[in-house]
Amino acid sequence: MKRNEVIGQDEVWQRLIEMVREGRLPHAIMLCGPQGCGKMAIALAFASYLLCQNREGRNEACGECPQCKMTENWGHPDLIFSYPTIKTPAMGTEHKPVSEDFAKEWRNMISRSPYFNIEQWMNEIGAENQQAIITAGESDELNRKLSLKSSQGGYKVSIIWLPERMNIECSNKILKLIEEPPSQTIFIMVSEDPDRLLETIRSRVQRIDVKKIDAESIRDALVSRYGIGEDYAMRLARLANGDWLTAVGELSADGENKEFLADFQSLMRLAYQRNVRELKHWSDDINSYGREKQKRFLTFFLRLTRESFMYNFQQPELTYMTAEEEAFTSKFARFVNENNILQINDLANKAMRDISQNANGKIVFFDMALQMIVLLIQK
Repeated sequence: MKRNEVIGQDEVWQRLIEMVREGRLPHAIMLCGPQGCGKMAIALAFASYLLCQNREGRNEACGECPQCKMTENWGHPDLIFSYPTIKTPAMGTEHKPVSEDFAKEWRNMISRSPYFNIEQWMNEIGAENQQAIITAGESDELNRKLSLKSSQGGYKVSIIWLPERMNIECSNKILKLIEEPPSQTIFIMVSEDPDRLLETIRSRVQRIDVKKIDAESIRDALVSRYGIGEDYAMRLARLANGDWLTAVGELSADGENKEFLADFQSLMRLAYQRNVRELKHWSDDINSYGREKQKRFLTFFLRLTRESFMYNFQQPELTYMTAEEEAFTSKFARFVNENNILQINDLANKAMRDISQNANGKIVFFDMALQMIVLLIQK
């Protein structure tokens, strides 16, 4: 994987390259940042660069040498991946799941795109409602692999995705590995929640914060990769707020946010009409989504409520909406103002808390719908 496949993040990339050129590359790096900012993309491109035999004088992997050819399908023997896994019914009772158990699924995912999240990974491995973790078995396997000499005579690179999901036994064993690293080994951790890691691990890695992707880089990537117009791409880029996954998700014609927009519109129109019977049907429909999707709808609800309120100030740079959302908001925004914005937000946040605590969804959303009738009157 080459540098040009990473969207934006010039500052982080230049910092990594300078570390190598100046001979001060630490044996353990932790890339930290929000979802969709490209941490894994940077890790993969940097690993390819470290393993490339022609990297001298270059800012990225050459893509042509035998080492680069081996990383094209992520089968390089000196590139080792660790990531959260689950225990499947086919595994024995004594078996501790390790990354190698899901190597095919992992290579399929990162080959499709270096931009993905834990939810997509869980779907890839059919995790359903299980909790994915990095087990002590993984640390034992990693220790075994790193104890072997480099097959190609260069670096051995260990990429650990979401190290915050290591259990305590695994964390302690990884700590020992980092404290006494095998020769020519580079650890690259990719974390979204580094505060969950042991303090002793955090103190022994060099943390590099990866910021959200700038809107211009997302716009350019959307134009070049999907062939859409610059104006539409910029609107999506601003809406994505630095998250490439959000930007790509908005391109889907049947994307979830379009469904949520229809639900939001229906709620507000029925509440304005005081149509209690249809609001009951609306709450039943939302209840059919399941808890995780219900929470995503409430997150969407909070965002569009905020955008509706900000739209009243007539300053486009303050709002982040798709064309469809703005078309609705242009007529609806006057109903969201200083008299009810805080109460509407409190209402949605209370519903979010109740759903997270396994409250009855029909009751939660019907109550929310009825209260919206009163709140929309306060204009």
